[in-house]
Amino acid sequence: MIETLPEGMLSMKSEVAEPAPQCGGHERARAARLKERAIEEFKRFVVLFLYLWVLFGLFALHERIVLREQGINFTAQGFALVNALVLAKVMLVAESLNFSRWLNRRPLIYPILHDAFLFAVLFIAFHVIEDLVIGLIHDESVRASIPVIGGGGVVGLLCVAVILFVALIPYFAVKYLNLALGPGQLKALLFDDSKR
Repeated sequence: MIETLPEGMLSMKSEVAEPAPQCGGHERARAARLKERAIEEFKRFVVLFLYLWVLFGLFALHERIVLREQGINFTAQGFALVNALVLAKVMLVAESLNFSRWLNRRPLIYPILHDAFLFAVLFIAFHVIEDLVIGLIHDESVRASIPVIGGGGVVGLLCVAVILFVALIPYFAVKYLNLALGPGQLKALLFDDSKR
């Protein structure tokens, strides 16, 4: 029966049959892009987590040194790990919102300082909200749930904000330098002997 059909109909029939493999190929390509994006997001999460873990670990180590000078033995490295995990996810979500896009045409120092400031404020706000929620779960009043930051008061809060701001500058400096230089260039400059 196929032999008796005119040539034009055979070609039309083959044209109709061809899109099915392309559709499957399109779905495979889309799945591959999603997988690649998930891997990139996971890598970003790991970098954020490690940076924050080191940062919070150093804060905990400093706190331990200060308390030992007062004769108090205290270790908070577990809090550093948990906070790094939670805040890395918060930071990943907030970074995807790209609050600094309005600074794209400005010198790199502007988005670096803007993001360091913004995320220092975000971390403090998240810490307050986290403690409020935990306090409300344990049936504490809102006032009793508000955390004491930096020893309490406005001065303590400002001290913690300045410390976080300065500590986040290197992360954002590396991030924006990497974007400005192009994919893989900063890594090559830092770790490739042939670039010297």
